[in-house]
Amino acid sequence: MTLNRRLFLAASATSAATLGGPAFAQAAWPRQSVRFVVPFAPGGTSEIVARTVANELTKQLGQTVFVDNKGGGGGIPAMTEVAKATPDGHTIILGHVGVLAVNPIIFPNQPFDVNKDFVPVTLLAKVPNLYVVHPDVPAKDFKEFVAHVKKNPGRLNYGTAGNASAGHLSMEYLKLVTGMFITHIPYRGTGPMLTDLLAGRTQATSAGLPALLPHIKSGKLRAIAVGTAQRLPALPDVPTVAEMGFKDFETSQWYGILAPAGTPRDIVKRLQEESQKALKSNSVTERFASDSAVGGGGPPEEFQAYITQQQKIWKDIVLRAGIKPD
Repeated sequence: MTLNRRLFLAASATSAATLGGPAFAQAAWPRQSVRFVVPFAPGGTSEIVARTVANELTKQLGQTVFVDNKGGGGGIPAMTEVAKATPDGHTIILGHVGVLAVNPIIFPNQPFDVNKDFVPVTLLAKVPNLYVVHPDVPAKDFKEFVAHVKKNPGRLNYGTAGNASAGHLSMEYLKLVTGMFITHIPYRGTGPMLTDLLAGRTQATSAGLPALLPHIKSGKLRAIAVGTAQRLPALPDVPTVAEMGFKDFETSQWYGILAPAGTPRDIVKRLQEESQKALKSNSVTERFASDSAVGGGGPPEEFQAYITQQQKIWKDIVLRAGIKPD
Protein backbone atom coordinates (compact mmCIF):
# COMPACT_ATOMS: atom_id res chain seq x y z
CA MET A 1 0.00 0.00 0.00
CA THR A 2 1.40 3.41 -0.95
CA LEU A 3 1.89 6.21 1.55
CA ASN A 4 -0.82 8.31 -0.13
CA ARG A 5 -3.25 5.37 0.04
CA ARG A 6 -2.58 4.89 3.76
CA LEU A 7 -3.04 8.61 4.45
CA PHE A 8 -6.33 8.62 2.51
CA LEU A 9 -7.73 5.66 4.48
CA ALA A 10 -6.67 7.18 7.80
CA ALA A 11 -8.28 10.51 6.95
CA SER A 12 -11.48 8.78 5.83
CA ALA A 13 -11.69 6.82 9.07
CA THR A 14 -11.14 9.94 11.15
CA SER A 15 -13.80 11.83 9.19
CA ALA A 16 -16.31 9.00 9.57
CA ALA A 17 -15.69 8.78 13.30
CA THR A 18 -16.11 12.53 13.67
CA LEU A 19 -19.32 12.71 11.66
CA GLY A 20 -20.78 9.63 13.26
CA GLY A 21 -19.60 10.36 16.81
CA PRO A 22 -22.93 11.50 18.32
CA ALA A 23 -24.92 8.79 16.54
CA PHE A 24 -22.42 6.17 17.64
CA ALA A 25 -22.48 7.37 21.26
CA GLN A 26 -26.25 7.35 21.27
CA ALA A 27 -26.43 3.85 19.79
CA ALA A 28 -23.97 2.60 22.41
CA TRP A 29 -26.17 3.72 25.31
CA PRO A 30 -27.15 1.96 27.46
CA ARG A 31 -24.26 -0.50 27.53
CA GLN A 32 -25.31 -1.89 30.94
CA SER A 33 -28.03 -1.64 33.56
CA VAL A 34 -29.21 1.86 34.45
CA ARG A 35 -29.39 2.72 38.15
CA PHE A 36 -32.39 4.93 38.91
CA VAL A 37 -31.84 6.42 42.38
CA VAL A 38 -34.86 7.46 44.46
CA PRO A 39 -33.85 9.69 47.41
CA PHE A 40 -36.43 8.19 49.78
CA ALA A 41 -37.18 4.87 51.44
CA PRO A 42 -39.53 2.39 49.71
CA GLY A 43 -43.29 2.68 49.98
CA GLY A 44 -44.00 6.22 48.84
CA THR A 45 -45.26 8.03 45.75
CA SER A 46 -41.71 8.68 44.55
CA GLU A 47 -41.01 4.96 44.32
CA ILE A 48 -44.35 4.27 42.62
CA VAL A 49 -43.64 6.86 39.92
CA ALA A 50 -40.05 5.67 39.45
CA ARG A 51 -40.88 1.95 39.24
CA THR A 52 -43.81 2.50 36.88
CA VAL A 53 -41.58 4.36 34.43
CA ALA A 54 -38.50 2.16 35.02
CA ASN A 55 -40.43 -1.01 34.15
CA GLU A 56 -41.40 0.44 30.80
CA LEU A 57 -37.91 1.81 30.10
CA THR A 58 -36.48 -1.65 30.73
CA LYS A 59 -38.70 -3.05 27.95
CA GLN A 60 -37.73 -0.28 25.55
CA LEU A 61 -33.99 -0.11 26.16
CA GLY A 62 -33.13 -3.80 26.33
CA GLN A 63 -31.23 -3.15 29.57
CA THR A 64 -32.55 -3.26 33.12
CA VAL A 65 -33.47 0.10 34.65
CA PHE A 66 -33.52 -0.68 38.36
CA VAL A 67 -34.78 1.53 41.18
CA ASP A 68 -32.37 2.05 44.07
CA ASN A 69 -33.97 3.62 47.15
CA LYS A 70 -31.48 5.72 49.11
CA GLY A 71 -33.51 7.32 51.89
CA GLY A 72 -32.49 9.67 54.69
CA GLY A 73 -31.01 13.11 55.16
CA GLY A 74 -33.73 14.91 53.23
CA GLY A 75 -32.39 13.37 50.02
CA ILE A 76 -29.00 15.06 50.37
CA PRO A 77 -26.89 11.84 50.63
CA ALA A 78 -28.52 10.39 47.51
CA MET A 79 -28.13 13.63 45.55
CA THR A 80 -24.49 13.92 46.63
CA GLU A 81 -23.76 10.38 45.47
CA VAL A 82 -25.36 10.88 42.06
CA ALA A 83 -23.69 14.28 41.57
CA LYS A 84 -20.34 12.47 41.86
CA ALA A 85 -21.33 9.51 39.66
CA THR A 86 -19.76 8.92 36.25
CA PRO A 87 -21.76 11.07 33.80
CA ASP A 88 -22.40 8.34 31.24
CA GLY A 89 -26.18 7.92 31.54
CA HIS A 90 -25.99 4.78 33.66
CA THR A 91 -26.79 6.57 36.94
CA ILE A 92 -29.79 8.89 37.14
CA ILE A 93 -31.91 10.25 39.98
CA LEU A 94 -35.53 11.11 40.64
CA GLY A 95 -35.71 14.80 41.50
CA HIS A 96 -38.71 16.42 43.16
CA VAL A 97 -39.88 19.63 44.80
CA GLY A 98 -38.02 18.97 48.05
CA VAL A 99 -34.53 18.21 46.78
CA LEU A 100 -34.66 20.68 43.89
CA ALA A 101 -36.67 23.67 45.12
CA VAL A 102 -36.56 23.64 48.92
CA ASN A 103 -33.35 22.00 50.11
CA PRO A 104 -31.19 24.72 48.53
CA ILE A 105 -32.97 27.23 50.80
CA ILE A 106 -33.08 25.35 54.11
CA PHE A 107 -29.74 23.55 53.59
CA PRO A 108 -27.51 26.30 52.12
CA ASN A 109 -24.31 24.30 52.64
CA GLN A 110 -25.15 21.23 50.57
CA PRO A 111 -22.07 19.59 48.99
CA PHE A 112 -23.49 20.21 45.52
CA ASP A 113 -25.41 22.81 43.53
CA VAL A 114 -28.70 21.49 42.14
CA ASN A 115 -28.52 23.98 39.27
CA LYS A 116 -24.93 23.23 38.26
CA ASP A 117 -24.16 19.64 39.22
CA PHE A 118 -27.19 18.03 37.54
CA VAL A 119 -28.73 18.03 34.08
CA PRO A 120 -32.55 18.05 33.93
CA VAL A 121 -33.82 15.33 31.58
CA THR A 122 -37.61 15.45 31.74
CA LEU A 123 -40.57 15.97 34.06
CA LEU A 124 -42.26 12.61 34.68
CA ALA A 125 -45.40 13.42 36.64
CA LYS A 126 -47.36 15.83 38.77
CA VAL A 127 -49.17 14.02 41.58
CA PRO A 128 -51.98 15.45 43.77
CA ASN A 129 -51.29 16.07 47.46
CA LEU A 130 -53.85 14.75 49.92
CA TYR A 131 -54.44 15.63 53.55
CA VAL A 132 -55.50 12.67 55.67
CA VAL A 133 -56.03 11.88 59.34
CA HIS A 134 -56.20 8.72 61.43
CA PRO A 135 -59.82 7.64 62.13
CA ASP A 136 -59.29 8.18 65.87
CA VAL A 137 -58.96 11.94 65.30
CA PRO A 138 -62.32 13.46 66.33
CA ALA A 139 -62.78 15.40 63.09
CA LYS A 140 -65.04 14.28 60.26
CA ASP A 141 -63.86 16.89 57.76
CA PHE A 142 -61.30 19.60 57.07
CA LYS A 143 -62.98 22.40 59.03
CA GLU A 144 -63.41 20.19 62.08
CA PHE A 145 -59.76 19.13 61.86
CA VAL A 146 -58.50 22.73 61.78
CA ALA A 147 -60.77 23.61 64.72
CA HIS A 148 -59.59 20.54 66.67
CA VAL A 149 -55.90 21.37 66.14
CA LYS A 150 -56.45 24.97 67.20
CA LYS A 151 -58.11 23.80 70.41
CA ASN A 152 -55.14 21.49 71.05
CA PRO A 153 -52.08 23.44 69.82
CA GLY A 154 -48.94 21.33 69.67
CA ARG A 155 -50.66 18.19 71.00
CA LEU A 156 -51.12 16.52 67.62
CA ASN A 157 -48.33 15.20 65.39
CA TYR A 158 -48.09 14.81 61.65
CA GLY A 159 -45.58 12.53 59.95
CA THR A 160 -43.85 12.95 56.60
CA ALA A 161 -41.32 11.16 54.42
CA GLY A 162 -38.65 13.50 55.81
CA ASN A 163 -37.42 17.07 56.00
CA ALA A 164 -38.19 19.01 52.81
CA SER A 165 -40.29 16.14 51.47
CA ALA A 166 -43.35 17.15 49.45
CA GLY A 167 -45.59 16.21 52.39
CA HIS A 168 -43.57 18.35 54.80
CA LEU A 169 -43.88 21.34 52.49
CA SER A 170 -47.59 20.95 51.80
CA MET A 171 -48.44 20.57 55.50
CA GLU A 172 -46.31 23.57 56.49
CA TYR A 173 -48.01 25.57 53.74
CA LEU A 174 -51.38 24.53 55.20
CA LYS A 175 -50.24 25.52 58.70
CA LEU A 176 -49.21 28.90 57.34
CA VAL A 177 -52.60 29.74 55.83
CA THR A 178 -54.77 28.22 58.60
CA GLY A 179 -52.75 29.25 61.66
CA MET A 180 -52.60 25.69 63.01
CA PHE A 181 -49.84 24.47 65.33
CA ILE A 182 -49.20 20.76 64.77
CA THR A 183 -45.82 19.12 65.34
CA HIS A 184 -43.77 17.67 62.48
CA ILE A 185 -42.33 14.15 62.86
CA PRO A 186 -39.93 13.37 59.94
CA TYR A 187 -39.33 9.77 58.86
CA ARG A 188 -36.97 8.12 56.40
CA GLY A 189 -39.63 7.73 53.73
CA THR A 190 -43.39 7.44 53.24
CA GLY A 191 -43.41 3.72 54.04
CA PRO A 192 -42.21 3.99 57.65
CA MET A 193 -44.27 7.16 58.13
CA LEU A 194 -47.43 5.30 57.10
CA THR A 195 -46.65 2.44 59.49
CA ASP A 196 -46.88 4.80 62.46
CA LEU A 197 -49.85 6.74 61.10
CA LEU A 198 -51.88 3.58 60.49
CA ALA A 199 -51.03 2.45 64.03
CA GLY A 200 -52.28 5.77 65.43
CA ARG A 201 -48.88 6.87 66.73
CA THR A 202 -49.20 10.03 64.62
CA GLN A 203 -52.46 11.70 63.72
CA ALA A 204 -52.14 13.18 60.23
CA THR A 205 -50.08 13.52 57.09
CA SER A 206 -49.95 15.00 53.63
CA ALA A 207 -48.67 12.78 50.84
CA GLY A 208 -49.30 11.80 47.25
CA LEU A 209 -52.52 10.04 46.24
CA PRO A 210 -50.87 6.77 45.09
CA ALA A 211 -49.47 5.97 48.53
CA LEU A 212 -52.63 6.94 50.43
CA LEU A 213 -55.56 5.82 48.26
CA PRO A 214 -55.55 2.11 49.26
CA HIS A 215 -55.72 3.07 52.95
CA ILE A 216 -58.49 5.60 52.31
CA LYS A 217 -60.55 2.99 50.47
CA SER A 218 -60.03 0.47 53.27
CA GLY A 219 -61.16 3.01 55.89
CA LYS A 220 -57.83 3.02 57.71
CA LEU A 221 -57.32 6.71 56.90
CA ARG A 222 -59.78 9.57 56.40
CA ALA A 223 -59.22 12.04 53.56
CA ILE A 224 -60.18 15.58 54.57
CA ALA A 225 -58.89 17.70 51.65
CA VAL A 226 -56.86 17.76 48.44
CA GLY A 227 -54.24 20.34 47.55
CA THR A 228 -55.10 20.60 43.86
CA ALA A 229 -57.14 23.39 42.30
CA GLN A 230 -59.94 20.97 41.38
CA ARG A 231 -61.39 17.90 43.07
CA LEU A 232 -59.98 14.53 42.05
CA PRO A 233 -61.92 11.99 39.98
CA ALA A 234 -60.68 9.25 42.31
CA LEU A 235 -62.13 11.07 45.37
CA PRO A 236 -64.95 13.29 44.10
CA ASP A 237 -66.43 13.87 47.57
CA VAL A 238 -63.20 15.23 49.06
CA PRO A 239 -63.06 19.05 48.81
CA THR A 240 -60.09 21.18 47.86
CA VAL A 241 -58.41 23.40 50.46
CA ALA A 242 -59.35 26.38 48.28
CA GLU A 243 -63.04 25.43 48.60
CA MET A 244 -62.67 25.61 52.37
CA GLY A 245 -62.10 29.35 52.22
CA PHE A 246 -58.38 29.54 51.37
CA LYS A 247 -58.44 31.13 47.95
CA ASP A 248 -55.78 30.14 45.39
CA PHE A 249 -54.29 27.50 47.71
CA GLU A 250 -52.65 24.86 45.55
CA THR A 251 -49.90 22.33 46.11
CA SER A 252 -48.92 19.14 44.33
CA GLN A 253 -45.96 16.81 44.13
CA TRP A 254 -43.86 16.58 40.99
CA TYR A 255 -41.13 14.21 39.90
CA GLY A 256 -38.57 14.21 37.12
CA ILE A 257 -35.33 12.61 35.96
CA LEU A 258 -31.93 14.25 36.36
CA ALA A 259 -28.46 13.06 35.38
CA PRO A 260 -25.02 14.12 36.64
CA ALA A 261 -23.64 17.26 35.01
CA GLY A 262 -21.44 16.38 32.05
CA THR A 263 -23.70 13.60 30.76
CA PRO A 264 -23.46 13.75 26.93
CA ARG A 265 -26.29 15.71 25.33
CA ASP A 266 -27.18 12.89 22.97
CA ILE A 267 -27.65 10.50 25.90
CA VAL A 268 -29.81 13.07 27.72
CA LYS A 269 -31.89 13.49 24.56
CA ARG A 270 -32.27 9.73 24.11
CA LEU A 271 -33.30 9.29 27.75
CA GLN A 272 -35.85 12.07 27.43
CA GLU A 273 -37.29 10.58 24.25
CA GLU A 274 -37.48 7.08 25.75
CA SER A 275 -39.10 8.49 28.90
CA GLN A 276 -41.67 10.32 26.81
CA LYS A 277 -42.43 7.10 24.98
CA ALA A 278 -42.77 5.24 28.29
CA LEU A 279 -45.19 7.85 29.61
CA LYS A 280 -47.44 7.24 26.60
CA SER A 281 -47.52 3.46 27.09
CA ASN A 282 -50.73 1.82 28.24
CA SER A 283 -49.24 0.54 31.49
CA VAL A 284 -48.02 3.97 32.58
CA THR A 285 -51.03 5.98 31.43
CA GLU A 286 -53.42 3.56 33.13
CA ARG A 287 -51.48 3.66 36.40
CA PHE A 288 -51.17 7.44 36.34
CA ALA A 289 -54.88 7.82 35.54
CA SER A 290 -55.82 5.65 38.54
CA ASP A 291 -53.70 7.92 40.74
CA SER A 292 -54.97 11.18 39.17
CA ALA A 293 -51.37 11.90 38.14
CA VAL A 294 -50.54 14.05 35.12
CA GLY A 295 -47.71 12.76 32.94
CA GLY A 296 -44.90 14.95 31.60
CA GLY A 297 -42.28 13.95 29.05
CA GLY A 298 -41.23 17.33 27.69
CA PRO A 299 -37.68 18.35 26.68
CA PRO A 300 -34.90 19.15 29.18
CA GLU A 301 -35.25 22.91 28.63
CA GLU A 302 -38.91 22.76 29.64
CA PHE A 303 -38.10 20.83 32.82
CA GLN A 304 -35.34 23.30 33.67
CA ALA A 305 -37.75 26.22 33.30
CA TYR A 306 -40.27 24.46 35.56
CA ILE A 307 -37.63 23.84 38.25
CA THR A 308 -36.65 27.53 38.15
CA GLN A 309 -40.29 28.56 38.53
CA GLN A 310 -40.82 26.19 41.46
CA GLN A 311 -37.68 27.42 43.20
CA LYS A 312 -39.06 30.97 43.16
CA ILE A 313 -42.51 29.91 44.43
CA TRP A 314 -41.23 27.74 47.28
CA LYS A 315 -38.56 30.19 48.37
CA ASP A 316 -41.33 32.63 49.20
CA ILE A 317 -43.39 29.96 51.03
CA VAL A 318 -40.38 28.61 52.96
CA LEU A 319 -39.38 32.08 54.16
CA ARG A 320 -42.94 33.07 55.10
CA ALA A 321 -43.62 29.79 56.90
CA GLY A 322 -40.21 29.72 58.56
CA ILE A 323 -39.61 26.13 57.45
CA LYS A 324 -36.35 24.83 58.92
CA PRO A 325 -34.68 21.42 59.20
CA ASP A 326 -36.07 19.43 62.14
